[in-house]
Amino acid sequence: METIGIVLDPSKMSNPDLDIRYDLPDRIQEYTDRKVIDNAYDYLPDQRLVIWLETENAAKNVEDVIRLISTEKILDNDLTQAAEVYISDIENAELDQCKKVFPVA
Repeated sequence: METIGIVLDPSKMSNPDLDIRYDLPDRIQEYTDRKVIDNAYDYLPDQRLVIWLETENAAKNVEDVIRLISTEKILDNDLTQAAEVYISDIENAELDQCKKVFPVA
């Protein structure tokens, strides 16, 4: 399995409800027909939330994750400004082992 990580900055969310740690991965699983599944969450030292996902092909399946983040509100949050998306071909990768793919600089 490969890794997708979504880093959420609560200061950029209109509704920083912690339930997003469950609602977003559930919606991603549904949206991707379980090609991308929940694999836990964690907090960074700066208090941002990381939602970890796993998939067979992160480079391919991250496109659906980005499309969902770009088109749907989750708990009334437009995540296009609050989310960063990372991928790695390493199973259970740490953030420093991942490549940022959204937003593109």
